[in-house]
Amino acid sequence: MKYYKTLLILFIAAISYETMQSQSTTKPVYVFVHGMTGGGWGFKNIGSLLTESGNIVYRPTLTGLGNRVHLASSNIILDTHILDIVNTILYEDLNDVILVGHSYGGMVVTGVADRIPERIRKLIYIDALLPEDGESAVSMTGTKIDSSMKIENGLIIPEWLQEGKTPPKSVPHPALTLIDDISLTNPMRLEIPSTYILTVDKGKDAKEDDFFSQAERATKKEWTVLQLEADHNPQWSAPEELVGMLQKIVKK
Repeated sequence: MKYYKTLLILFIAAISYETMQSQSTTKPVYVFVHGMTGGGWGFKNIGSLLTESGNIVYRPTLTGLGNRVHLASSNIILDTHILDIVNTILYEDLNDVILVGHSYGGMVVTGVADRIPERIRKLIYIDALLPEDGESAVSMTGTKIDSSMKIENGLIIPEWLQEGKTPPKSVPHPALTLIDDISLTNPMRLEIPSTYILTVDKGKDAKEDDFFSQAERATKKEWTVLQLEADHNPQWSAPEELVGMLQKIVKK
């Protein structure tokens, strides 16, 4: 009799474990990739809002930036940042990922989707670069990296950086990541459902926005293109609205 009771207890425990596992895997998993000079810290509020509503959120920081600024060097390339996110997904054993790229992060998520498309459920670009094979951030924006730009030790120091500011803060960005051409070779990347969110300042015409051309690229690819009234950093200027939009995209 004790034998059968033991079997019954083990059977119930196994069913309970499987139920818990299946429930845990139904939660949407977001991976956010920040923009130039930023860090995962920039999406802390967004992460909290999504977590409170039952989502799982990862907001890794790219090498040489944010809390990883101590690793900054002139040797960091675009591929370094792509591998940062690829390895986050692989080592955390994430599947059905909602991969979100902001600004420069669009270069990174595009590369990630090309490497491990089988792990990505949806791609979302927020006011982000949307490259084709062989393009770089510099070639897409028409920016020239020359003596007129402030560069120290292979790091670009944009004018918006504030001297003396304490962390969390934006920091100089590895220059090679903006110059490197992206290599895209996997056609499976094109099968991932993708959405582009163009942020437009209040009262401004969308066509005047710096990232309008990127949204047009998304339209030509027949992606869903949405518009959000916010500045270039909606994670700060319109967090609730951005989270609401993200959740609607994921539910479709």
